[in-house]
Formats: sequence, C-alpha cells, structure tokens
Amino acid sequence: MARLPIALQLYSVRNDCELDLPGTLKAVARMGYEGVEFAGYYGRSAQELRAMLDDNGLKCAGTHTGLNTILGDELERTAEFARTLGHRFLIVPGLPPERRSSREAWQETARIFTEASARAKQYGMVVGYHNHAIEFQPMDGELPWDTFFANTPKEVVMQVDIGNALHGGGDPIPYIQRYPGRAITVHVKEHSDTNDLALVGEGDVDWPRVFDLCETVGGTEWYIVEWEKVSTPGETLKAVDGCLKNLRKMGK
Repeated sequence: MARLPIALQLYSVRNDCELDLPGTLKAVARMGYEGVEFAGYYGRSAQELRAMLDDNGLKCAGTHTGLNTILGDELERTAEFARTLGHRFLIVPGLPPERRSSREAWQETARIFTEASARAKQYGMVVGYHNHAIEFQPMDGELPWDTFFANTPKEVVMQVDIGNALHGGGDPIPYIQRYPGRAITVHVKEHSDTNDLALVGEGDVDWPRVFDLCETVGGTEWYIVEWEKVSTPGETLKAVDGCLKNLRKMGK
C-alpha cells in the first residue's frame, strides 16, 4: 500500500496561528506535513485560506466544525467553505452536554448525524465525529462510541483520536476493525502514563497495530497529528516537528 499522507491539526499550534498564520503554515509545510486540518479560521475567508495552502503546497485534510454548522441552512454554507478549501470532511469535535448525557441522548445524536450525512452527500461532503475521553467511558452498560456508531450509517466518519480514548481509559484500536472502512481520518495523538510531554512514538500507544488496521480495514486516507500538551508559540512547532520526524522513523 502507498504511504498515507500526514496532516497537522492546527489546533496544536493555535497560538502560533493567531500570531502569524501564513508563517505558521509555511513552517508546517517545511517540516514535511502534506496537509492541515482546521479548527477555526482565524478571521480569514475561504479564498484567503486556500491561497495560503496553495502557496505552501498543502492540502486540506478536513475541518473541525460545530454541530450547528452541519444542520439546517448552515450546512450549505459550511459545505461551500469546505469546497473552496478543497476537502470534504466536516468533523464535529464535541457535543453540548444535552447531546451526550445519556444513552438515549447519544441515540438521538446518532439520528441527527444520520440525517445530516444524507443531506451532506448532495454537496459532496461527509460528516463525522471525533472523540475525546467520555466516549470510551461506559454509560448505561455500553460505551457511547458504540451507541453512536452502531446507530449511524457507514458514511459517518469515525475520526478516532487514539490518545484521547486511551486517556479516557478505553482502547480505541479494536474499533478500527469493528467499524471497517469508517476511520477515514485518524488523529495520531500519543498517550503516556509516565511522560505527559511524550511526542508521537514516545509513549504507550501500539502504533504498528494502529497503522496496520488503518491501512488494511480502516479505509484511512489521512493521518492527522495532534499535540496539545503545551500551547506556547514556538514550542508547539518544535513538538509537532518532532512528532513528524518520529513518524518518518516508523516508516510513515
């Protein structure tokens, strides 16, 4: 299988982006990242952002966007913004409490995503969900991750955040196999019980197993690095550079 491209979730370097977005994108591209995933647009238009990406030879691997932006009349506007950026992945990175407070709430949330997924298809988009820790903590005898993905169609992207799930006490890796073809974009985030500042490849994650499943049954198109331990401008750039270097050592 051809090597999968690696993107950076720009939330990792959000303070750098606030200070100098063009400069940060240039630095990310020089490291060797092939794309970025947005989590906010820093007051820039889609056209401005696309020009910055093109100037640096970067692709857009998706965006983290609020649930409200994929519902009702907002979906068309969100899809048009995404189309200009050159991607199709509308990933919701979290939910308000009322959408995740019980098993019934998760089931209703799954219904909302199912409907949004069907509507997004007409715009050439797919919707997805990104986990934090709570999705891997049992609720009413079941993991919310299962409640949600067992009740959504395969078109709803399962954006597994490896580190977040392990932080919640769950093992996310088997779910790549349990829901085949749905881990289209995967957050490559480290977890360590002994080193809170561990870069990718320096912690407890069984990355060879993750990569094998992603590349055989997961349907993965993008690996997306995220590192959130420090937000100091400059320091975060060093950290995400180190993460990419470690991935290259692993053959990625």
